[in-house]
Amino acid sequence: MKKGTIILLILVILIAGLAVGKDVIAKTAIEKGARIVTGLELTMKSFNMGILKTSVGIKELKLFNPLGFEDRVMLDMPEIYVDYDLPALFAKKIHLREMRIDLKEFVIVKNKDGESNLDKLKAIQQPKEGEAKEEKGKGAAPEMRIDNLHLKIGKVVMKDYSGKSPSVREIQINLDETFKNIDSPNELVSLIVFKALINTPFAALANVNMGALGDSVSGALSGAGEVAGAAVDTAGKTLKAGTEGAGKAVEGAGKAVGEVGDAIKKIKLPFGGDK
Repeated sequence: MKKGTIILLILVILIAGLAVGKDVIAKTAIEKGARIVTGLELTMKSFNMGILKTSVGIKELKLFNPLGFEDRVMLDMPEIYVDYDLPALFAKKIHLREMRIDLKEFVIVKNKDGESNLDKLKAIQQPKEGEAKEEKGKGAAPEMRIDNLHLKIGKVVMKDYSGKSPSVREIQINLDETFKNIDSPNELVSLIVFKALINTPFAALANVNMGALGDSVSGALSGAGEVAGAAVDTAGKTLKAGTEGAGKAVEGAGKAVGEVGDAIKKIKLPFGGDK
């Protein structure tokens, strides 16, 4: 075998090894990072990180519930796409120019003891009074910034095992929105939870403080009217469920509040920009 052929063969083997090795290393790092941020186990069926292109494709990602919950899966994401900043990785930082998340199903579970699986999700837990913020280092969430996030959420399911008999409710929300300037993994997880729950009654059932959660993702929301608009919509739905005699008054009030919400949504913030 000629020397040139041998060298070429060695290069092909090295490139093939790099192609496989980088995926294994990156996949392991993501799974470890997810455990730090969420406190939960995460798996992916396939992970493909480009060599020449700065892109990552993930298929069938699942975030699992902790022990003590009847249902295994909390989040079912069929597909995630990322365009990353390679120089930032060499500086030990994660800078994602673009991220697309397709979340098929978000399952909230209340176990027989009345505990919610969201109670175990570290990223959305608010620090207790007087509790110091976690320092950087071992066990700390990695530095991360996302310039543009395209988030799709199909349906949210609530499964309650705390009563005499299990109950299941689901809402097809079909969310398809874009957000900008997400500054940390915790903010990303909190944003997903916030957008999944804000127009459902499940937040109250799972004892989630939506006000505090909304504050924690205010930088990623596109305008000051985001929270107000959702609250208005929820309030309007509740009012319309009242008596038939009060229906016309409620409808008129709902329209007035809706106009205020629309006006608020037009306000532009210096950080975040328009959707």
